[in-house]
Amino acid sequence: MPLSRTELTHRFTQRRANPRLVALHRALSRLKSTVTVLHTGAHPDDEQNAMLACMRFGLGMRTIIGCSTRGEGGQNTLGPERGGALGVVRTRELEESAKVIDADIVWFGFGPNDPAHDFGFSKNGHDTLERWQHDLIVERMVGAYRSEKPDIVIPTFLDVPGQHGHHRAMTMAAEQAIALAADPDAYPEHFARGLAPWQVTKYYLPAWSGGGSTYDDEVPPPAETVRFIATDPDFASGVTFDEIGEWSRLYHASQGMGRWPENPKAEWPLHLRAGPDDNGSITDNLPGCLADIIPGLAAADTAIATAIAAFPKAGEIIAPLAVALEVIETNAETVPAQHIHRIETMIADLEAAMLVATGIDCVAALDRPVVAQGQTIDLSLTLRGAPEDVSVDLILPDGVSVIAQRPGRYTLEVAPDAPITEPFTQSFAASGANGDACIVLTLTIAGRTISSAVGLERPLTIVPAASVSLAPSAVLVPADAEFSGCSVEVKIEGGAGDLSLSSPQAIEVAPNRDGVTLSGRGLAEGRHGLDVLLDDTPAFTVQPIDYAHIGKSLYVTPARLDILALNLALPTDRRVAYVGGGADNVGVWLARMGFEVTELDARALSEDLSGFPTIVVGIFAFGLRPDLAASTEALHAYVEAGGNLVTLYHRPWDGWDPDGVPPRFLKIGQPSLRWRVTNPEAPVEVLATDNPVLAGPNPISARDFEGWNKERGLYFAAEWDKAYTPLLAMSDKGEDPLKGSLLTAEIGRGRHTHTSLVLHHQLDNLVPGAFRILANLVAGGRM
Repeated sequence: MPLSRTELTHRFTQRRANPRLVALHRALSRLKSTVTVLHTGAHPDDEQNAMLACMRFGLGMRTIIGCSTRGEGGQNTLGPERGGALGVVRTRELEESAKVIDADIVWFGFGPNDPAHDFGFSKNGHDTLERWQHDLIVERMVGAYRSEKPDIVIPTFLDVPGQHGHHRAMTMAAEQAIALAADPDAYPEHFARGLAPWQVTKYYLPAWSGGGSTYDDEVPPPAETVRFIATDPDFASGVTFDEIGEWSRLYHASQGMGRWPENPKAEWPLHLRAGPDDNGSITDNLPGCLADIIPGLAAADTAIATAIAAFPKAGEIIAPLAVALEVIETNAETVPAQHIHRIETMIADLEAAMLVATGIDCVAALDRPVVAQGQTIDLSLTLRGAPEDVSVDLILPDGVSVIAQRPGRYTLEVAPDAPITEPFTQSFAASGANGDACIVLTLTIAGRTISSAVGLERPLTIVPAASVSLAPSAVLVPADAEFSGCSVEVKIEGGAGDLSLSSPQAIEVAPNRDGVTLSGRGLAEGRHGLDVLLDDTPAFTVQPIDYAHIGKSLYVTPARLDILALNLALPTDRRVAYVGGGADNVGVWLARMGFEVTELDARALSEDLSGFPTIVVGIFAFGLRPDLAASTEALHAYVEAGGNLVTLYHRPWDGWDPDGVPPRFLKIGQPSLRWRVTNPEAPVEVLATDNPVLAGPNPISARDFEGWNKERGLYFAAEWDKAYTPLLAMSDKGEDPLKGSLLTAEIGRGRHTHTSLVLHHQLDNLVPGAFRILANLVAGGRM
């Protein structure tokens, strides 16, 4: 079957990024060092990619990224994914990013249902560790130290006031885990898993400030004790390591990462917190080569140097690598126990380099990467340049078997009870196979039998045999009143079954041609959940995720219909225009609230806007919509002529010119840590109860801020024109009140209101007060 255009583009993109000679040089560069460095952070994108690229490609170190969360509590500039679905996106982004710099990954958190998850911004490391379960996160880090055996540990950020609490927590835990990893009495359950105590030799802190647009370290960084310097560009590509780092960071697209390095960074100052003193290099006092382990391995170092010097002549590389292997095996019994892992890693890397040098090209691909329980799927294998004696074995997960085979093609059957694929794995290997299925090649090279695992082009993902989609998945009904005629479209994918919903007595569920109709009365204000069943068994919803930079993924959750019973008043004129950037669901919620929503595209923005009483601009939209940025003068004229403009949360870099975007001067504060309220339960003071924006059609009070999720808001306004009136004041504990979360101004015959409250997030989490606040913003003082 020919590849689709999308799959063909993906394949060529991957192959173009790693042609054979580059792959060969990367494989050879792994042989230059026996040192391992672990770089810890709290979120995907925290890592210092350029520094890791230099350590890996420049010095040959094994590099590992240790990450405590999947970033599921963060932002998403690409699309509407939030929570666990965003965690899937950011997990895949870190995996693709790590491939570029050939770094492995170990995870310390496993998604939104794990204690160690991204619960949103925090200003305190101790509070974060308490939320994560302090002993749990430290135990997982100790386990990683003992399994990966890093010589060097470097956290990404400092544990200082003004820094993200998640970052501070990871730095605290990274240091605590060092002593415990070496303690034979700590976590003895590890030893049953084959682990042993491990002493990290060096622990460095960054000797640079973590301040900037988001954070604001209150104390200077520790004194520099050593400077890690990239003296030359990358040999294989000829570009700076800073540029390679940005190639890598570009994959963190949901966070808007990736920049052109105008002045490439080539130095990273570090502070030695624990370990033997440096004499000018971070590798001092470490076994950097085989001869440092035992002198008898010096001949292996010489053979490796000969192979590296022969690059790019692949035919002259294999023989010296075979000599290095022979030397290592001859001396293996004399290697001290604490260095056996270095020998094992070197043997694996030598064999991998020999395989690349042979020129074997293996591509294993599924005809579709997602398969449901009970279905079949084809796997194609393209093998070029392999000797006749090569053998091919398939490693398949439980519940998957080969039912037919012909040259270059296998038909796989997934059992009806095969386990569903878990999206949050524990680790990722930059080289080698990932996922539950792979190909193992076994062949003879230079008289040696070598086996190598080759990952599938896209990993096998098994989903439930049947899944349910609901449209909408959440409905709004009046609280304490009768409602009827609420239709929900139900689609069952992958099979048929008797669908039912578990519902309280106050709700009646009746089938209709396309799904179900809800009716009832007397529901108290709040969220009510109805579990969806298929044949009396809990059903699942499969959320597809598809972005070019990470490919197709899925997020599987129990199927559930949410009902929000709500006391809500709307203005008489319910027409509203919405300008979104694809980063929120506000337009959807406005329609479900009962507004007549018109989404404005580029053409509509260029036409007469006076027909809309209100225009709402979604989050980040000025940075995501060039057509919107070009329409600021028209929006200003719209307000002056009597229109009501509402702008939702923006960051300073989202195209927000404080003098040009809002109708009057309004500057967003940064770093965000100083201009946000992270406690979702922080007290809120209403400053102007009689202001028309707060007065109606829903009287806004402190009760509308009950039950908020994650945080109150961020990137509050710091300065504004005297035309604006601040409506609310709030702060985190011990801090001065901030008044820039909700500002409104009468301008000409119209009004502009800007809010930094995370209303979009509260709407998605069905917080009643957020709907009333949004209704009032849209009303703009008009009843």
